[in-house]
Amino acid sequence: MRREANKLQNDSKMTINTELLGVVIGVTKPGYITFEGKEPVGLGEYITITDGIQKRILGVVESCSIKSDALDEISNFEEALESKVVAEINKRDKSFKVNVKILGMLDMLKKSKAILPEIPPLPGTEVYRANKDDLKDIFDSEDESWLKIGTLLRNANVNVRVNINRLTTRHLGILAMTGMGKSNLVSVIAKSIAKIPGTMVIFDYHDEYRFLQGENINFVQAQINPRLLTSDKFGEVIEIRENADIQNTILLKAYDNDDLKKKIGDNFWEELEKNVKDIGFREKRFASSADRVLDKIKEARRRFDSILIPNASDPVSQIREGCINIINLIEFTEKQANVAISFYLESILYHRKLSKSQSFRSNYESTDQILFHSPVIVVIEEAHVFMPKNENTDTKYIASKVAREGRKFGVGLVIVSQRPRTLDPNVLSQMGSLAIMKLVQQEDQSQIESSSESINGKIIEQLPSLNPGEALLVGQWVNLPSFIRIDEIVERTMGKDPEPVNEWKNIKEKKDMSIEDSRMYIREDYIEEEYIE
Repeated sequence: MRREANKLQNDSKMTINTELLGVVIGVTKPGYITFEGKEPVGLGEYITITDGIQKRILGVVESCSIKSDALDEISNFEEALESKVVAEINKRDKSFKVNVKILGMLDMLKKSKAILPEIPPLPGTEVYRANKDDLKDIFDSEDESWLKIGTLLRNANVNVRVNINRLTTRHLGILAMTGMGKSNLVSVIAKSIAKIPGTMVIFDYHDEYRFLQGENINFVQAQINPRLLTSDKFGEVIEIRENADIQNTILLKAYDNDDLKKKIGDNFWEELEKNVKDIGFREKRFASSADRVLDKIKEARRRFDSILIPNASDPVSQIREGCINIINLIEFTEKQANVAISFYLESILYHRKLSKSQSFRSNYESTDQILFHSPVIVVIEEAHVFMPKNENTDTKYIASKVAREGRKFGVGLVIVSQRPRTLDPNVLSQMGSLAIMKLVQQEDQSQIESSSESINGKIIEQLPSLNPGEALLVGQWVNLPSFIRIDEIVERTMGKDPEPVNEWKNIKEKKDMSIEDSRMYIREDYIEEEYIE
């Protein structure tokens, strides 16, 4: 009995030393409560309450509403001014209703177990701001598989870490409108993984990651070796329309040739052009179509000479284990990028399968042909472009396969999108973790809500209020749903909003300086000529 009394006394002292926020009111449920606050409470604030048997419960604020009795149902401006004076005098005028999602019993949450209370908290229970040390026990794990990516939104003294093991096996979706910090979050994760060092592949469609600095960063200029493609994929790359049946038939006949596939460099192009000409000559009905195919080949060879490299080695071999590999796709058209991403992704999955099967064989067998002996995380930017809702693409097909099978073979998938409403819902639903930033479009919010069990309507309604760099983390890579402020990569320059006025001024200054230098050069040349004379 004495021990129990001491425990109650200690709990009481702890409660006294914690900031009182309000009192539980209305109907309570095991998963939700509402409390009347002494002041407004911000989105993402963590609170604690104590049930009838002195066990603490942790919750997170999902929304807060403020009401003034004096200023309610105002009919005109004069009445509003008069009521404003009354509201300022009356200390009982303001009402702060705070809606809270119950996360679980605090002691169990510290053990990564979310156990809801069996009996809802009683109305009248006091609500306190969560203790910093308690939050650290939950969000700031010291385990090496948890990497820091930011701090709690309402408590900057508490670090937030995510489980990279679960990211790799359960996949991640990063969703936000443009300019909210998606690429910065990818960069934070990448730099943390580089320190391990782990293997990551980022398909950089807009050249946003060239600023990354430090050890274990490998920049790769993406290339396509046409000799490694099928004729239909090669047709996409040189931009022959899918419905141009005759042109695709000609390309198939000219391209699917064993002798051609052995040619490298310019010999490949010359042999391909020769094959197309021969088809047009032999089959007169194909003559005009053969000429158009020939024009496509020559145009692609001229425009994409730095991308289409027949003598290139396997492009996937440029990816290095233990590095963050930035694959630059900025010179690629959308169709070319789609072909390239699907090729890389399929090869990565193949080599990981090969590595897994090899591990069951004799250790004496050679593993030199395996490119990836350890897990790989793949990041696909602009996922809504390459995995659209109502269109079949190669990337969408292989990404869906990775989402289903990647866990078994150690291939983690990270998809980044600013338009969730146009992203394939089947792929999105297989993302076990989400990082959601500011989203204002109702269609985007609905798509996310329908694809994740961790998201409800009350949280979705708060997404438009998030600022750049702030995010809601849910899913298996975190112990609890959490609103956080993401760390910022200092050297990051790309992805930020441009400053047109400064850029225009800089260009004008450079032009003025160039003109002045030209005039000075002319004056000096004139003086020199006079001196010589």
